[in-house]
Amino acid sequence: METRVAVIGIIVEDLGSVEELNSVLHEYGDIIIGRMGLPYREKNINIISIAVDGTQDAISALAGKIGNIRGVSAKAAFSKIFNE
Repeated sequence: METRVAVIGIIVEDLGSVEELNSVLHEYGDIIIGRMGLPYREKNINIISIAVDGTQDAISALAGKIGNIRGVSAKAAFSKIFNE
């Protein structure tokens, strides 16, 4: 099965949605390589980057589920290299 490495950039504007976001991330924990979160207190938002290695469908599904959470935005950037 071909996999790709990608980064998902996440901006959390509604801090009440963090629990739902963490639940989705836990659901996809098998493809997550690492996570970095930065609280931007002056703007009352959180900026999170997630490094992932999975199928394109799994990564897109994760980004889509995250983006459907109220007050959360997400965008994925894929590497051009496919791994088997």
